[in-house]
Amino acid sequence: MPVPIVDDFVSATVVDRFDDMLNPFGLTNHVAVAQVGHDVLAISSLNVPPVSQGECVTGRLYVGGRLAESFGQPVEHTWRPDRVTRATVIENWRIETITVLPPGAPGAVVRIEVTNEGGERELELGAWVDAQVVKSVPWRRAEPPRGYTVQERDGARRRARPASPPKGMAFHGSLEPTAQVTALQGLVDASGTGVDASDDDRIVAVRAVLGAGETWVGAFIVVVGDEGHDVASSFDALAADVDGAIAASEEMWNRELADLFTPGGDVTSGALPLLETSNDALRQLYWWGAMGVLWFRRENPAGVRSRHYDTLMPRYWQTTTFIWDHSLSSLVHALNDPEEMREQILHWIGLDINEHFGTEWLTGGPAGNWYSVNQYAMVRLVTDYVTVTGDAGFLDEPVDGGRTVGDHVREWALAWQDKRVGSPLADYGEIDNLLECVSTYVHEVASLNAANVWCMRTAAALSRRQGQPGGADELERLADELVPEILKLYRPGEGFFNARHPDGTLVPVRHCYDFSTVGTTIPQDLPGETRAEMVRFFVDHLRTPSWMRALSACDANAGFSVRPDHQWNGAYPAWPADSARAAIQLGGADAVAAWLPGLARTTRQGPPGQAHFVEEVVEPIEGGARKAPGQWPYLIDWACSSAGAWCELVIESIFGVHAHPDGTVTANPVLEYFDPTARLRGLRLGGVTYDVDADGVRAAAP
Repeated sequence: MPVPIVDDFVSATVVDRFDDMLNPFGLTNHVAVAQVGHDVLAISSLNVPPVSQGECVTGRLYVGGRLAESFGQPVEHTWRPDRVTRATVIENWRIETITVLPPGAPGAVVRIEVTNEGGERELELGAWVDAQVVKSVPWRRAEPPRGYTVQERDGARRRARPASPPKGMAFHGSLEPTAQVTALQGLVDASGTGVDASDDDRIVAVRAVLGAGETWVGAFIVVVGDEGHDVASSFDALAADVDGAIAASEEMWNRELADLFTPGGDVTSGALPLLETSNDALRQLYWWGAMGVLWFRRENPAGVRSRHYDTLMPRYWQTTTFIWDHSLSSLVHALNDPEEMREQILHWIGLDINEHFGTEWLTGGPAGNWYSVNQYAMVRLVTDYVTVTGDAGFLDEPVDGGRTVGDHVREWALAWQDKRVGSPLADYGEIDNLLECVSTYVHEVASLNAANVWCMRTAAALSRRQGQPGGADELERLADELVPEILKLYRPGEGFFNARHPDGTLVPVRHCYDFSTVGTTIPQDLPGETRAEMVRFFVDHLRTPSWMRALSACDANAGFSVRPDHQWNGAYPAWPADSARAAIQLGGADAVAAWLPGLARTTRQGPPGQAHFVEEVVEPIEGGARKAPGQWPYLIDWACSSAGAWCELVIESIFGVHAHPDGTVTANPVLEYFDPTARLRGLRLGGVTYDVDADGVRAAAP
């Protein structure tokens, strides 16, 4: 079964009790996005940019006139790309729900079944409703905008409109005071008819007498929209066919999962290769990466382009694409959606990448501060686009006053020279420019200086392909001269690097970003003993049974923060994949093969989270590293778009495929450690379709 369906991504069943260390599941239909609440009914963060409710929670369940969470009963949550199912038992009422964001709908449907497991009695089921709906452009802060609203009865429904005048928090955007934004929500029965037995404007409720074993079926629906949208009609359409909305969600996600692997599909202009393997863990991680990128596709008509890829959802930065994270899924974008990738690259080139970390797609404007990785990330994006598509003419594309894309690549490759401060190496600034929660990982770091070597060598090769070989030899000479300076940061015998601070102090930092970036950009420049020591450090200090820690727990900076994306207690989702790539490049394929089954257990929680905890911190979920939660002090979103790094691990490291900047394609697979019979079919590079197996890469038979 080389093409997945939604059933292939069914999560572990996660049990949620009040205020557990749990990041509730998220949903999207590429227009709207939402996160389910901790109880069996609630929905939070339902936003359809530019219409937003921030992190507002609505639909909190009441049973018998009492808040359901107050009973303290556990709630079982299960995720698929198209739905979240939840179940609990309260006072012998078994309550089961299915939550979906139907295709194209600006809202959510929660199908409800309540079964009486006691004697005949009256069911009183209520939903506490809230809305903080506003319209705001742009969104340039982590938290989406939200505002104060007035709730009004609208028949059996509740309609919310902004307070007059609008009040709320738009942060770096602005509220639109004349926008007629609305949130409409309510309960319906199995026929789609609205029901409301509540006297409270903030609660909609149903009362029904049920005999033993009888079931009440209905739905909770919430829809948001602005002055250009008839929310009542949207509500009515969903209420009229709740089961149809659920079926349509499944059909949409199955269709789009298939499209990921279908050349000439209906949605994107490219396709990922099919993986044939008997190694279940290898297959699951590959599919995880592909689905994790698809989950972030946004096709919102309010965007400046027809399609974008968000970086975090469903809670933070909902309209922002970070250059760094996007580059970590670069190969997937180039293979699957090259037309969108081309547009995104040109858009970023048209702005000053020294002034932001990404762009906000409601306006196309910049967001945030400069990230030190930007130049490396942009070289990587352009290189993957050109080598995968074969569109070498892209390098001649004029941007901003006549300079070409190729000119920008050469400029980025040499940008490090302006960042030197009393040393041959570049100084990459302070904590907010780098990892944000590792205070010693600042200034002259091995990772990005090694990336400079790769950037210069890559720029040289692309220049020759562009027909501009002048300066290519000089780029390669500068790259070779920089390697010994980077190695001066290495700690012989220990497997990790120092960071050099402005006063010349060498500060040891046992971080995976040095390991993964040095190991994937300049492995061939490292002595054999150094490579072996680095792999040993990775195995002994970073790798855990089903995930990894970004920073060794033995590092002096481990006491600085508990933010688990870059600290000792967990890791960002691309770090295990990139560390596995580095380990293979450094000669540790056996260590990666032994790790794969544990990593695959972590895939059973939806797409990769912004961070997962290591096993010592929080109990794993069915053997997989648990996603970190969004609350203080962790502040972690449920999903992150760098999932494509897992596909790159499979294609470029385990199958060893290398699409060179000069247009040639080679493969150096290490399949003997994973599955000697595995095969990639339909890998399209430079206009040629290839198959790859343990014997290498060859053009596919017609």
